[in-house]
Amino acid sequence: MATYESATSRLGRLLTMVPWLLNRQGIDLARAAQELGVSEEQVVDDLQLLFVCGLPGHYPDDLIDASWEDGRVFVSNADTIARPLRLGRDEALALIVALRALAGTPGLGDHDAIDRALAKLEAAAGDAAATADQVRVDLEPPLDDELAVRLRRGLSQNRRLHLRYTVASRDETTERDVDPIRVASVDGRWYLEAWCHRAQGVRLFRLDRIEDVTVLDEDGTPPADLPARDLGAGVYRAARTDERVTLELAPSSAWIAESFPVERTERRDDGSLEVVLRVADPRWLHRLVWRAGGAVRVLAPAGTARSVVEQARAALEGHLQPAGID
Repeated sequence: MATYESATSRLGRLLTMVPWLLNRQGIDLARAAQELGVSEEQVVDDLQLLFVCGLPGHYPDDLIDASWEDGRVFVSNADTIARPLRLGRDEALALIVALRALAGTPGLGDHDAIDRALAKLEAAAGDAAATADQVRVDLEPPLDDELAVRLRRGLSQNRRLHLRYTVASRDETTERDVDPIRVASVDGRWYLEAWCHRAQGVRLFRLDRIEDVTVLDEDGTPPADLPARDLGAGVYRAARTDERVTLELAPSSAWIAESFPVERTERRDDGSLEVVLRVADPRWLHRLVWRAGGAVRVLAPAGTARSVVEQARAALEGHLQPAGID
């Protein structure tokens, strides 16, 4: 089964590979694969892709020249990529802040590479590096070290993981087997992205809700045809089967339109909002409306609106029911 790899991961390898090969002209293909940590077939695939890459214009002289048919790899006409990267002040400071945040990545056992990169950047930035001290990236508390080690082992060795995971929306603990894809930080929280055998799909698991991890002695390579998932727009992805709900938000609850993915937002003259969003779990919607204390009202569908009101009324009647007298 082929190993899953995102376009971002492959691009990073290609950008590293070009200057590395330029300085090792004629390197044996097998040795290049070993040094780069990939198979010989993957090196050939990458070289075939590089062969059609280059500067705008797409004339022969604009493209990278790569050859490997004799078992030795030669790369030329790629001097632009091989030039040392020159960073502006803002770019250098952004990298310093990012590397400091990366040092807190759950389960990151070896900080040597980060420490060396930080030292070089801070030395190059000089006094300007002090500005980075004024920027702080707040991430969630670090994961338990033992759990982090197991997650890292599953990722690095392509091993299936057994998770005991808390689903907050249902307030229940579940057991599931997953094939790990990557660990990613989204909106200040760390997530494990993995192919879930229970759900038969890619899911994101918040690391702070993973109660236990067991590394299984089974291949954990995710399906090869999984599309790369862009987490830049946030974690939630509505399914077509999710219910389409229309809410009326009082001004005090306008934060809901900014905190959850909505399909449509309409501002009224009185300052309230009408929003349309997808809801996968009705219980989550009920809690959201009840917690708002009248500042959120369900407009449609009618059945969902009745359900919210009826369950709230039943809960209230149960709370006000007089206690029995012996």
